[in-house]
Amino acid sequence: MKGTVIVTPIEHASLALQWGDTTIYSDPVGSAGLYASLPRPDIVLVTHEHHDHYSPDTLAALMGPGTVLVTNQRVADMLPAAMKKHLVVMKNGDTHTIDSLTIDAIPAHNIRTEALQFHPPGRDNGYVIEKDGTRVYVAGDTEGTPEMRALKDIDIAFVPMNLPYTMSVESAAEAVLAFAPKTVYPYHYRGQGGLADVEEFKQLVEAGNPNIEVLLAEWYKL
Repeated sequence: MKGTVIVTPIEHASLALQWGDTTIYSDPVGSAGLYASLPRPDIVLVTHEHHDHYSPDTLAALMGPGTVLVTNQRVADMLPAAMKKHLVVMKNGDTHTIDSLTIDAIPAHNIRTEALQFHPPGRDNGYVIEKDGTRVYVAGDTEGTPEMRALKDIDIAFVPMNLPYTMSVESAAEAVLAFAPKTVYPYHYRGQGGLADVEEFKQLVEAGNPNIEVLLAEWYKL
């Protein structure tokens, strides 16, 4: 990669990216103490309004006066007025540039009929963030949509796998093999039945394409 990206897993769907002099938080929730070792964010990405992705209290504690907040329309409609000073609202397919960084809003939704109630098409975003030729994909809550499978030149991907809300380990592995990121982190893998088997995900991906690096990070304090 042309630019080094430091990844800090926080918990479940929450993560931080330190990318040169830019700090990005994605779906920050929970206690502000979880982020105490990190700089205040320059950019915060929120994929959708579910409580494990959007917390106005956490945002209020973490955002600085110049933090740019990027959300979908549903979250934007829910935000307190004080958080709208540097708000960017993106719908599926939109592109927005912040300094040297480009953000694409990727559709994030369920495909299975029985799961459409969780994440219907057209509402939620995933994001591809690009800077200096390096591309990072934060999938949000989604199944392996055609748009995910069609992604190109992804250096780092964060992909969910928790039933019934997103997709199975097997479906996640199939989707990852389709768009072939250089590195993938399974994240957001706590579902109704507990934690998904990310070791199985790693085995499936590596068997299908040994050139994809699967990194298993500590997203849950057990």
